Amino acid sequence: MACLTARGFGPARRQYGSRHGNEFVPSGHSTHIFPGRLTLENRSGHGDRVEFPSPLVRGVLVRRYKRFFADVRLEGGEVVAAHCANPGSMKTCIVEGGTVWLSRAQNPNRKLRFTWELAEIDGRRVYVNPSGANQLTLEGLKQRRIPALAGYDLVSREVPYGVSSRIDLLLTGPRRCYVEVKNVTMDGGDSRGAFPDSVTDRGRKHLHELIAVAARGDRAVMFFCASREGTLAVVPADVIDPQYGKALRLAQAQGVELLAHQVCFGERALSLGQEIPVLLPS
Repeated sequence: MACLTARGFGPARRQYGSRHGNEFVPSGHSTHIFPGRLTLENRSGHGDRVEFPSPLVRGVLVRRYKRFFADVRLEGGEVVAAHCANPGSMKTCIVEGGTVWLSRAQNPNRKLRFTWELAEIDGRRVYVNPSGANQLTLEGLKQRRIPALAGYDLVSREVPYGVSSRIDLLLTGPRRCYVEVKNVTMDGGDSRGAFPDSVTDRGRKHLHELIAVAARGDRAVMFFCASREGTLAVVPADVIDPQYGKALRLAQAQGVELLAHQVCFGERALSLGQEIPVLLPS
């Protein structure tokens, strides 16, 4: 896996499993499997990465349009319409004429045969499919790559909480921990990834929900997957959404923990790398 180190921002902190249908089982503590949840068991794991559904296909980006579509010219010359799962602006990720990588749909009945997975910008890869960020975080827990979130017996996904919200991950142990996951793809300059890449009312709502979680005594964590190669820190994109930046600073002041980890790139898979800092410039 290709993953740059965060020298200059402090030491790396990293350190788990089997899979049961849509659940994974990190090693650590003995308990039981429940629908919609995953448990930590005393066993060794081998899956330390998230594999793409198929070998990636190289192409050249022609255009992105209607948010969820991208025309890509394959190496043989065919232009295909690919699904773009990223609903944001994808600022600093779209270079018409630039190299992109697509996965091929496994369902032969799917209307769009391809999904846009990676962009290549100035020789560095960016994971532009946000749906993988949650799975990367799960695999990071499984492999004990997130020391700050170690020591939990059970993980549940998409649990209702707050006002019509669902938390990405609920970790259950001596003290419950609510984890919201975000995918960071935008280049913020100076080897920093910036979030969000467009105004996000939903993102601000999540922060206020986490503040309420922290206020009642549970752990609340905003977890950023830094999905752009070379990212050594994460910052709020104040120029794009100053209200989100304000809410993020308030959340930290009110006890919400801010965590970020690099994403490491392999030929067929991704994995969660070392921890990097979340910086809040004044």
